[in-house]
Amino acid sequence: MKIYQIDSSARKDGSTSRALAKKVLQKIKKPKDEVIYRDLNEEMVFVTGLTESGMNIDEKDQNENHKKMFKLSDQLVKELKESDVIIISAPIYNYGPPATLKAWSDLAARVGETFRFKPNGRREGLLKNKRAYLVITSGGTKLNSNEDFLTPWLKYILNFFGIEKIDIICADQMALNYEKSIKDAEKQIENIS
Repeated sequence: MKIYQIDSSARKDGSTSRALAKKVLQKIKKPKDEVIYRDLNEEMVFVTGLTESGMNIDEKDQNENHKKMFKLSDQLVKELKESDVIIISAPIYNYGPPATLKAWSDLAARVGETFRFKPNGRREGLLKNKRAYLVITSGGTKLNSNEDFLTPWLKYILNFFGIEKIDIICADQMALNYEKSIKDAEKQIENIS
């Protein structure tokens, strides 16, 4: 099995979402499993300078930034396609996703690779039979509340890619009761089957 672990917190040391994602990995990883790791703060670019809709620019018209963007996009798509299980850790920043996670989703959304248009115009995700674990943390935002724009968005994006088996581990409202939030999240991890 290939496990694709993606961390998106801007914090490296002391990041709760990263620490909990590592515990999820330890819980589900078997000795022969392969782990593909991606820290979105190491190498992320934003979609810019497109000349038409979608990620389409003729190779002869690509500048250096475009080439870097497409190279990373191709790599992210490959990592997604090759994985069986995906772990995404994400803190809620100002009610939504970290900018790097949004950039990741923009680069991973490729027609004919991660989704396609059916003849009736509807979209179909192409990444079937995968499972995702979302590790969501927040300071004050309650998970799935009217203020949480990260969780429904991330679930929607993964569904858009065809990933429908999604489990959520959360340590939300840590600013209100940190110890309880962490204990609750660790119990959720223990209960992963």
